[in-house]
Amino acid sequence: MGRLYIVPTPIGNLEDMTLRAIRILKECDLLLAEDTRTSGKLLKHFGIETHMQSHHKFNEHRAVAHIVERIKTGDCIALISDAGTPSISDPGFLLVRACVQEGIEVECLPGATAFVPALVESGLASDRFCFEGFLPQKKGRQTRLKQLSDESRTMIFYESPYRVVKTLSQLAENMGDDRPASVSREISKLYAETLRGTLGELISHFTGNEPRGEFVIVVAGK
Repeated sequence: MGRLYIVPTPIGNLEDMTLRAIRILKECDLLLAEDTRTSGKLLKHFGIETHMQSHHKFNEHRAVAHIVERIKTGDCIALISDAGTPSISDPGFLLVRACVQEGIEVECLPGATAFVPALVESGLASDRFCFEGFLPQKKGRQTRLKQLSDESRTMIFYESPYRVVKTLSQLAENMGDDRPASVSREISKLYAETLRGTLGELISHFTGNEPRGEFVIVVAGK
């Protein structure tokens, strides 16, 4: 029987790719990529010639059974996302679950993910935290925000530049303008930036300065 490797890829700086990740991507029989065009650039940079197949949220359900069968016949398959660690706000969970249920060995390499650097850089308590990823866009959003208003652990959210002011405002409505928070954007990239202050101060900043890049919002617990 083969094996499934979950391989993190850089979220910005290509130097964040590990030597082991490069070796496994070169040695595996098939590479599952969220977007083959994006991953193609990464593979070319590191001289990786392994055959690629697309594996994203729109085809994940129907592709899982076939991939599991290939691994059972002896293939070693690696899964990558466009950036960061698969299954963390990216496709991967369904495939990992199916492999675990079938007794297939699953190995996740340690590597790049956005929320850990953002949490550490925030200066907020990092001994206990909860990762919320992207909040629901519509249904259940207000309910989730209300539940989190009593959360005592540090909270971590992912957000796009188009909704960051809205999300900060809704967090402030539920937790107060004076709640300490931090916003990190473009982690590991050329224009990486972390801003710290209260939710009110961060709202003011991004209201006056157009948000750009991918965001991680870290909010102190109650």
